[in-house]
Amino acid sequence: MWVSGHGGTWARTLDGGATWKTGVVPGADTLQFRDVHGHSADVAWLLSAGPGEASRIYRTDDGGATWTLQWTNPEPDGFYDCLDFWSAERGVVYGDAVDGAYRILRTVDGGANWDLVPGEVLPDAQPTEGGFAASGTCLVTGPDGRGWIATGNARRTRVLRTDDWGATWTAFDTPIPGGDGAGLFSVAFRDSIHGAVFGGSLGEPADSAVTPPRVAVSSNGGAAWEAAGQPGFEGAVFGGAWVPGTEPAALVAVAPGGASWSPDGGASWAAVDTAAYWGLGFTAPARGWLVGPGGRVTRVEFRPHD
Repeated sequence: MWVSGHGGTWARTLDGGATWKTGVVPGADTLQFRDVHGHSADVAWLLSAGPGEASRIYRTDDGGATWTLQWTNPEPDGFYDCLDFWSAERGVVYGDAVDGAYRILRTVDGGANWDLVPGEVLPDAQPTEGGFAASGTCLVTGPDGRGWIATGNARRTRVLRTDDWGATWTAFDTPIPGGDGAGLFSVAFRDSIHGAVFGGSLGEPADSAVTPPRVAVSSNGGAAWEAAGQPGFEGAVFGGAWVPGTEPAALVAVAPGGASWSPDGGASWAAVDTAAYWGLGFTAPARGWLVGPGGRVTRVEFRPHD
């Protein structure tokens, strides 16, 4: 299990969170690592989010003992948000639109080379459309070369889907409202067809009972979306994930307002914690981690009823 944070920091546990190895990537102490993908105990990638050269990708092959800078954003107006991998070789990175075109990078050699997906095979971006680098979950890969990107900060919220390892993408609308500082923050799929998106507005009123939909679900691979139930905490949902090994399939959502879980695929929600969280991840059946300010890492487990 790997986690990342501000100040160029990263951490790794090999014993379920009982102990952690931590470090700072040399020369990256001013960066914010908003996403990390751990392929194994030794191999992982870090994505820093920020304008221009502050967006970078690093890789380790020795459990964090050393890190290699693989890519630096060459565009001053570029800002990259999330990354994910299908395998140790195939990966994808998503960034905000520049000059009306999304920024999506692909690699087929473990990140040694990153190629920009041509704009002509991408949907037209809406004005100001981009992602939110809140939890590193605005992009997720899936089976058989599928992948999904959650967009926001534009009039309509959309999910971009690829069926060919990121070579081409198609856009689909969702019912979660968009706007300035609003939209989709996170996307999660438990298989090739069942998905959920999470979002909201950074400036929405505090009363969660009157907020527009913040969760939507899909049962056809992301081509169509329906509004789901409301997490009990206030404000936008920063991150969401399916809980593997649960039946019915459970969801967990986190935000600065707390953490909630749904035992029925998003229809109803119950509180997990009132502490602030920014991201989450599940790496084993019914077990995962929530991460929050101040280096907080909370392990959660879901046990079947007797």
